[in-house]
Amino acid sequence: MKQSTTLGNSNLNINRIGLGCMGMSEFYGSFNETESINTLHKAIDLGVNFFDTADMYGSGANEKLLGKAFKGRWNDINLATKFAVMRGPNGEFLGVNGKPEYIKKACDQSLQNLGIEAIDLYYMHRKDPNVEIEEIVGTMAELVKQGKVKYIGLSEVDPETLRRAHAVHPITALQTEYSLWSREPEKALFEVCKELGITFVAYSPLGRGFLTGAIKSRADLEKGDFRLNNPRFTDEAIQKNLQFVEVVDQIAQIKGVTKAQIALAWVLSQNDEITTIPGTRKIHRLEENLGAYNVELTEDDLATIEKHMPTKTVGERY
Repeated sequence: MKQSTTLGNSNLNINRIGLGCMGMSEFYGSFNETESINTLHKAIDLGVNFFDTADMYGSGANEKLLGKAFKGRWNDINLATKFAVMRGPNGEFLGVNGKPEYIKKACDQSLQNLGIEAIDLYYMHRKDPNVEIEEIVGTMAELVKQGKVKYIGLSEVDPETLRRAHAVHPITALQTEYSLWSREPEKALFEVCKELGITFVAYSPLGRGFLTGAIKSRADLEKGDFRLNNPRFTDEAIQKNLQFVEVVDQIAQIKGVTKAQIALAWVLSQNDEITTIPGTRKIHRLEENLGAYNVELTEDDLATIEKHMPTKTVGERY
C-alpha cells in the first residue's frame, strides 16, 4: 500500500498514516506527558512525519507539548495546527471566531506555543457563521505572505465553501471525520477535493476508537472522557453500533490482523491520496496503526464489508 503522498497544492511529502495528538492533552481520559513525548519520539523513529494538533486542545497545552517534544527535530516532521475554537481561562468553550484580528492573534500564539517561526499547515478548525469564507481565507493568505504559515487548510466545510475558499487562495488540505461509520464525505467532498487537487485528511478514522473493538460498553470509558457525552456512545447506540465492529472483526480474523488495521486500511483504500491521523498516546497502538500499511484489502474483502456493514450509524457525530 502506498505509504506517503504529496500534500495537495504543496511540496510537502507526508505519511498517509500520521498522528493525531489531541488525546495527549485532553478529551480521552487520563494522559501522561512523559508517555506522550516517548510516543511522539517513537513515531518519528518509525518514519511518521505528519502530526496534527490545534490551539484548543488542552487550551494551548497540546501545542506546548509538541513544541517540547519536537525541539531540535522540526526538520523531520510536518506539523498542522488550527484556529477558530475559542477557550476561556478555565477551558470553557466560548464559540467560534473567524475575524481577521483573531486569526492573526491566534497564529502568533500558536507559533509561540510551538516555539517555531512558521506553521507547515494551518487549518481553520470550524467556520465562523458570521464571517464570510473569503475574508477568513484572505487573512490566512496574508499569514502565508508574511512567512508565518506555509500552507492553509480547512476543516468540516461543505463543497461550496471549499470552492469559494480555493478561489481566494489554494487550499492544501481538507480535514473531515471519515471512517466506516462516518461516510458522509463520499457524497461530494471527495470529488471536489480531487478536482481542486486538495488532500483529504481523515480524522477519527477508527471511529473515535470504537471500530477497534475496545469499547463494548460505557464502562470501558474513563471518567472525563468526552465520548461519554457523545450521542454515539450511549448504551443503546453502543450496542447497535457493535454491528460495525462485527463486520470489521470478520475480515480481521481472515487476514490475521487487528480490527484497527482493517478499519484504517479500508479508509486508505478509498482514495490513493487520502491521509489519516489516528490518535493515540501509546507506542504499541502507534505500531499497530502503522501495520495497516501491510494490509491489502481485495475486491472481495471490500465487497464483503460493503454488503454487511450497517447503512446507518446510531447517534449523531457530536
